Amino acid sequence: MSDDTLLPDETQRLRRWRLVLGSEAEASCGALGGPLTELDQALAALYEPDGPHGLGGGNRRGGRGGSAPTVARWLGDIRKYFPSSVVQVMQHDALQRLNLRDMLLQPEMLESVQPDVHLVANLISLAGVIPAKTKATARLVVQKVVDDLMRRLEEPMRSAVSGALDRSQRNRRPRHSEIDWHRTIRANLRHWQPEYRTVVPQQLHGWGRKSRRPQREVVLCIDQSGSMANSVVYSSIFGAVLASLPAVSTRLVVFDTSVVDLSDKLDDPVELLFGVQLGGGTDINGAVSYCQSIIREPRNAIFVLISDLYEGGVEAQLLRRAADLVESGVQFVTLLALSDEGAPAYDRALAAKLAALGVPSFACTPDAFPGLMAAAIRRDDIAGWAAAQGLVTQRAAG
Repeated sequence: MSDDTLLPDETQRLRRWRLVLGSEAEASCGALGGPLTELDQALAALYEPDGPHGLGGGNRRGGRGGSAPTVARWLGDIRKYFPSSVVQVMQHDALQRLNLRDMLLQPEMLESVQPDVHLVANLISLAGVIPAKTKATARLVVQKVVDDLMRRLEEPMRSAVSGALDRSQRNRRPRHSEIDWHRTIRANLRHWQPEYRTVVPQQLHGWGRKSRRPQREVVLCIDQSGSMANSVVYSSIFGAVLASLPAVSTRLVVFDTSVVDLSDKLDDPVELLFGVQLGGGTDINGAVSYCQSIIREPRNAIFVLISDLYEGGVEAQLLRRAADLVESGVQFVTLLALSDEGAPAYDRALAAKLAALGVPSFACTPDAFPGLMAAAIRRDDIAGWAAAQGLVTQRAAG
C-alpha cells in the first residue's frame, strides 16, 4: 500500500474502505488501480468466492472450490502481498470457508502454503488418508512448524521448570555451585564483620542436589476430539521438552473413546503428532482411569487433563476418580484449551463440579504454560495463579 501514501487523505481513506468492503463498495468508494488491484483480487478470491476472481468456482458450497493450480497460485500471491501473521489468518479462513482440506493431500499445494499450527492440525486429521506421494512433503511441513515452536517455547519451558525444581530440598553441605546465597547471607547476618565489611558464614545453605530419581511425575492427558486440534500440537511440543528434563518423568496420553499412550514417542514430536487420530467420541473417565493407574507417586505427581470436558463416558465415575486423585495428593489441573485461540466452548457444569473437588479449570495460552508447570511444581495455588495471570478460571464457587 506504499503507492497510496502520495494520494490525498480522503482518497486514501476511500481506497482502504474499498479494500475492506469488497467489490460491492466500488460505486461509493471508487475503483482501485495499480498494485492495489492485485491485492484486491487476492482478498476477493477468498472473501468473494463467487466473484470473477473467487476460489469458489461459482458455488460457495461446492466443496473444494477452484482448481488446485488456482489455489496454489493464490497461496503464493497472499504471501507476496501480506505479512506472515495475516497470511496465517487467511489460510485458516480458506480452510474453513472453502473446504480446501482435500487439496492438502497434494504435494504441490503443501509446498505453496505457509506452515502454521492450524495447518499442522489439519494435516494430523488427514494423516490416515494422505497418499504416499504426499506424506514426505507433509512431514516436512509439520517438521518446520515443530522446529519453529521448539525454538520459541523450549527455553521458557526449560527455564521455568528447572527453576522450580530442587527448591523444596535443602542442602546443608552444598558445593559452591549449589549455594543459595540469599538464604545463606540472611542466616549469617549476625556474623557481620565491620572491619572487613563482610559476613563470615558459619552455616551454608544450598539447593538440593539432583537425585537420580525424578522429582516430579507429569502426566499430560489430551482430548483428541477435533475441537482440541491446536491443543494437541502445543501439548506434544511441551511434552517433548518436559521429557528431556531428567528431573521430570513425563507421560503423554491421548484419548477419544479409546486411550493411547504415546510416551515412547516424546523424543520425536513429529512422529508423535502423526500418531494422533483427531476426531471421534470422548470418554474422559476412561482416560483418567488409565492415567490414575500409571501414576506411581501421587504426592509427587502433576496430572494435566487437556479437554473441553464434553464427557461421553460416565460422569459420576469421572468425578469419583478426580476426588480420589486429589485426596491421594495428585495435583490435578484441567486446561480447557492449550492454544492461542482464547476461551473455548466447554461444559461449564462439569468444570464447576471438578472445581468443587479441588480441580481448577481454565484456558491457557502456550506462553503461559511454562509458568503453570513451574507453579504446579512449587505446589502453588493453581486457581489463584491462573486468576493472577488473567486466565479464564472455573473456581470452586462455580
